[in-house]
Amino acid sequence: MQTPEPITELSDEARPAPDAALDSASDKLSARTITVLGVLLVGAFVVILNETAMNVALSRIMIDLHVDERTAQWLTTGFMLTMAVVIPTTGWLLQRLTTRQAFGLAMGLFAIGTAVAAASPSFAFLLLGRIIQACGTAIMMPLLMTTVMEQVPPAARGRVMGTITLVIAAAPAMGPTMSGLILQFLSWRFVFVVVLPIALTIMIVGLRIVPNLHEPRQVKLDAWSIPLAALGFGGLVYGLSLVGNAQVPPWELATVLTVGAVSLAAFLARQVVLQRTDDALLDLRTFTYPTFAISMSLMALVMMVLFGSIIATPLILQQVMHLEPLMVGLIMLPGGLLMGLLGPVVGRLYDRVGARALAVPGAVVVAFSFAIFATISTTTPWWHILVASLLLNLGLAFMMTPLFTVALSSLPPHLYSYGSAMIGTIQQVAGAAGTALFVTIMATVRASAAAGGAEAPDALAAGARAAFVVAGCLWLLTIVGSAFLPKRDSAPTT
Repeated sequence: MQTPEPITELSDEARPAPDAALDSASDKLSARTITVLGVLLVGAFVVILNETAMNVALSRIMIDLHVDERTAQWLTTGFMLTMAVVIPTTGWLLQRLTTRQAFGLAMGLFAIGTAVAAASPSFAFLLLGRIIQACGTAIMMPLLMTTVMEQVPPAARGRVMGTITLVIAAAPAMGPTMSGLILQFLSWRFVFVVVLPIALTIMIVGLRIVPNLHEPRQVKLDAWSIPLAALGFGGLVYGLSLVGNAQVPPWELATVLTVGAVSLAAFLARQVVLQRTDDALLDLRTFTYPTFAISMSLMALVMMVLFGSIIATPLILQQVMHLEPLMVGLIMLPGGLLMGLLGPVVGRLYDRVGARALAVPGAVVVAFSFAIFATISTTTPWWHILVASLLLNLGLAFMMTPLFTVALSSLPPHLYSYGSAMIGTIQQVAGAAGTALFVTIMATVRASAAAGGAEAPDALAAGARAAFVVAGCLWLLTIVGSAFLPKRDSAPTT
């Protein structure tokens, strides 16, 4: 049973202003809430934009810093690993810090990491800068989602979460485009130089106007939980990222995945014990709420499909259809922008009709996109892939906002920060699993087809078809699971 929170008197700074006290049935936001969310959204957009901007610059960095491709990939792998390690701790961190402190920590770390990366004299310093950046990014998104749940009335949560989806989807899509434009005229260092003053400005403005929206709680930090979380989540994400890499010995892959799985099991067991006294680093009681558990299962499948398709589609366009990188980027861009721009629209629809009415048709549309992807061959016109990509992102757009919103809305307020941390953690692990699934199936079928005498493009096309067929079969679970989402948000019972 949840131990009742002691009633404490909020400080003047932490006490909500009169215009922030809204009736739960209202869909109007106070000026104070709009200001806070605006600052957090801009900050989140900048940190996520920078996450994908690095991908286009890797080839320039390899030449300038004299590193090979596998070493350079650590700039993205290290970022991903850091996110996987830090995000599980944010549930505890957001309990200990005020809103302003958490915002300052997130943007401060991001700005420091950006400065280190921009001025890095060697690859090691550049990697250090990326890791520091990732620490700030990992704090920002859970902070944003927790603030929405604490400050936005239930009747308006859909449209606000839809705006967050706009940031989550549009920023990664725009990152490579921004980076490519900068690299057309300037050094790769300017990918960081351009972002740094923007990040510093957002931090300074935010520290002046973001109020403290809650009183921090003195939650204990368990000494064993952090290393277990690092080895568990970090080990799994790293191990999954190695799947399909022919340069990695099988023993290394097996060792990393085993250490990750055993450490994660120990971490989860530790949290079950600690949550009895409200000292868990990541409170697993979020999964005792059925709607949250169903939503997170569906979210895991969504992330697997999204990240897997992000890996597979460029390979198909370049190696099967022999398109130039610029054309590949132009084909990939509309899907991400479509998902982002639909976020606010889907959010408003969610406020009217609930999660189930949106998620079920969204899942069906994604299934249709898989049917197109499963027909890929060397003679497939490029616009078929564009249509399939648009359908995929259209369907996912009708699922992501409802799943985010209904999951957190099913929790009591004292579990909001842990729910936000759980969403971020599942995104990282499921994304890595989806990438590993697609890469493994494509590589296995490709090798088999090549051994049978198929040309390289035909062999890759066969692998891609197999990957999307398997993903489509798994996706049937999502269609079924979406039917179990509630029609409307219901107040959770503590």
